[in-house]
Amino acid sequence: MAGTSTPSTPTSMTRPATPNTPNTEYTPLLPKPTGEHGDGFVSRYREWLGEIWILTKAATPVILAYTLQNSLQTASVLIVGRLSPEALATAAFSYMFAMATAWLVALGGTTALDTLASSSFTGSQDRHDLGILLQRGIFVLTILYAIIAVIWSVSEPLFRALGQEEFICVQSSRFLQILIPGGLGYVWFEAMKKYLQAQEIYRPGTYVLLITSPLNILLNWLFVHKFGVGLYGAPIATGISYWVSFLLLVAYAVFVRGHECWGGIDSRRAISNLWPFTRLALLGVVHVGTEWWAFEIVALAAGRLGTIPLAAQSVIMTADQIINTIPFGLGVATSSRIGNLLGAQRPIEAARAAHCAAVLSVLAGSIILAILLGTKDVFGKLFNDDESVVRLVGEVMPFVALFQIADGLNGSCGGVLRGMGKQWVGALVNLISYYGGALPMGIYLAFHGWGLAGLWFGNCVALYIVGALEWVIVGLTTNPLNDWSVSGFQFCVPSNPSFRKRHAIPKMAYDLTR
Repeated sequence: MAGTSTPSTPTSMTRPATPNTPNTEYTPLLPKPTGEHGDGFVSRYREWLGEIWILTKAATPVILAYTLQNSLQTASVLIVGRLSPEALATAAFSYMFAMATAWLVALGGTTALDTLASSSFTGSQDRHDLGILLQRGIFVLTILYAIIAVIWSVSEPLFRALGQEEFICVQSSRFLQILIPGGLGYVWFEAMKKYLQAQEIYRPGTYVLLITSPLNILLNWLFVHKFGVGLYGAPIATGISYWVSFLLLVAYAVFVRGHECWGGIDSRRAISNLWPFTRLALLGVVHVGTEWWAFEIVALAAGRLGTIPLAAQSVIMTADQIINTIPFGLGVATSSRIGNLLGAQRPIEAARAAHCAAVLSVLAGSIILAILLGTKDVFGKLFNDDESVVRLVGEVMPFVALFQIADGLNGSCGGVLRGMGKQWVGALVNLISYYGGALPMGIYLAFHGWGLAGLWFGNCVALYIVGALEWVIVGLTTNPLNDWSVSGFQFCVPSNPSFRKRHAIPKMAYDLTR
């Protein structure tokens, strides 16, 4: 076959020796790997490297932004902690409860914009559709946040039912009530970030937080210590910081870049056809929440193991929250990238981006794993001087290090699923993995000889199950041999295009939410 030439065979695939050229010991038996074969391989290699570089550039400012964002409440806790141990416990518990409730609306609910806004930006004939989706998102997310705000306002009996100390029940309830106005700024800030990220504008969130992070420290110090407000000055200061962050991001969009997709306020279109967005937002909350709630359950279980395990758990959780910004930020960037490519009807590039994100997460997870294993015996000294705590952190850290690769896969592949509008798949995988086996196993081991290591071993098992399953699902859904039928990468023309136009839903976004 190598010596047969047909009209359809590219010149580069024919043998170098022609029939009139005698063969010698120097004549190659096979052609050089050039042309369609060799150059094609090099081209694909460069495309993969190019895609990895695109994702790296997109994810880096997102990761920095989430790190700075977490620092707002961390700084608040540290400043309040100078008042008294009770004030420290109250602030830490209050922000933890906020993270497990309202911040899920901000970080989980806005994943609906990852799906719809990114595909709208590249797939819609009217660029102002993206502005309508932002308005719809703010409307829906505000309603969801209002439900959480009601829970915060009557949280005192809830905390008593959870068995918390009396000062926690009273002071945390008041703390959260004061935080309610500022929390809305947090939700709107996240929605605004997703609006810009859908346009492949990733850096403004970092720029804004570089301003508001030091401002937040100053405001907390002023309200808590200088103005004499005490404990309740923290939610006032942090709430102001959230609103300033939102307003600065709006100012960036108006005066610098991002206003091109804003066509003005259109309340009629914004509040129509709410269910597709609401469904994706709720599924996003469940997808992100199922993992966060599992770690909160681990924290509660650690408190029953004793003082030293609880202190070690606090050290590990603090470190993990910082490290988790890497896979979470990569997942956010991946969601926007996948949505943009699907909106542009480029499924092959979307498949490549999905697997490049997984590869990138494995590389990042491997680096973190090596660092944690190399520092496990001294890591605890960064947070605590007690030798018992440092020793226990060193015993548990290998489990934390080992799940970094799986956690990276969970972040990147979860981002792919959200970009495809398949939040329910990630939520289902999390529910089965964490609550169907890993959490009960970890709690059982913790109270049957393993201690704190048993809890983290359970989390390690859960994350590997989640990471492996999600990558398999992504591999199946992005296989071009199955004509994309599994994934919902649908390109058929909807039966009612005028319906999409009226409700600012581009064809791709409509397909993803049917």
